[in-house]
Amino acid sequence: MTALSGSTMPTTTERPTTSTPTQEDEHQRRRGILRPGGRRPGAGRSDRGRGRRIAHTLVWLLVGFNLFALGWMIVTSVREHRSIFRSPWSLPGRPQLENYLDAWTTGNFGPAAVNTVLLVGAASVTIVLISAPAAYALSRIPGRMSDSLSVLFALGIGVPAQVIIVPLFVIAQEMALVNSLPGLYVLYVALSLPFTVFLLTGFFRSLPGSLEEAAALDGASPFRTFWQIMLPLGRSGLITALALNAVGLWNETFLALVFVTGNENQTLSLALLGFLAKQQYSGADYGALFAGVCIIVLPMVALYVWLGRRIIEGLTLGADK
Repeated sequence: MTALSGSTMPTTTERPTTSTPTQEDEHQRRRGILRPGGRRPGAGRSDRGRGRRIAHTLVWLLVGFNLFALGWMIVTSVREHRSIFRSPWSLPGRPQLENYLDAWTTGNFGPAAVNTVLLVGAASVTIVLISAPAAYALSRIPGRMSDSLSVLFALGIGVPAQVIIVPLFVIAQEMALVNSLPGLYVLYVALSLPFTVFLLTGFFRSLPGSLEEAAALDGASPFRTFWQIMLPLGRSGLITALALNAVGLWNETFLALVFVTGNENQTLSLALLGFLAKQQYSGADYGALFAGVCIIVLPMVALYVWLGRRIIEGLTLGADK
């Protein structure tokens, strides 16, 4: 009896420990509480939600830092030079609006602003007018040829201007385009076409082709279909391309620094560099210097605030295909 009881007790004590967790896990799997790998159904969603919250926090921190830098730049631009060094983070007692007048006159921003507005406006419009029909035709080419041509435009985006600056300067010098606004206009248009065509190609691919078929059945030519139907539908993409080119060309400095040698054809970025050099040699007035930076930055900030929703909409629609 003693041996029998000793032999049966371990078996009765081992069965609950081995069978009960297995039955409980199986019961939870059947009810959907536990997955086969041992994870609960909401574990993946909670991890994704935590990662999304961290990403949102980092984005808002970056946005806050940029807004703080922009606000500090604007406040500093209306402060007196000595007060900036005494208390760089304080608010101005009396706004020194004379800093903007000093920057405008001393930095020669007036003629440079006229040159920049004319150059950037003409170049941005020309880029969109050339890229829109090219991108539309590229988006409607069937098969591998469209992919091959898109790769060529993508390669054009990847070639930096610094690599081809020497042959560009030689060609521009032979064509008498150095130190002239028309020469800089041609360079801006030529170097901005690959990005714009690549951007608008993806956008036109997202437009339905049934509209073209309906227009063809009504007897409309391909040119009329593009001009009267597809181009108005692509307004968001065109505005996006126009705004992105305007912002990029407005802030462009490298090509202007190489191809413009005289003060009469300089752009705002070159005027700011010249104003900075004058400030270094004659005693820096940081209030006027920050005012000069604001003269260049604030128009593009206003443009993005005005067209920000359309820019995001155009980029989102163009990324669908």
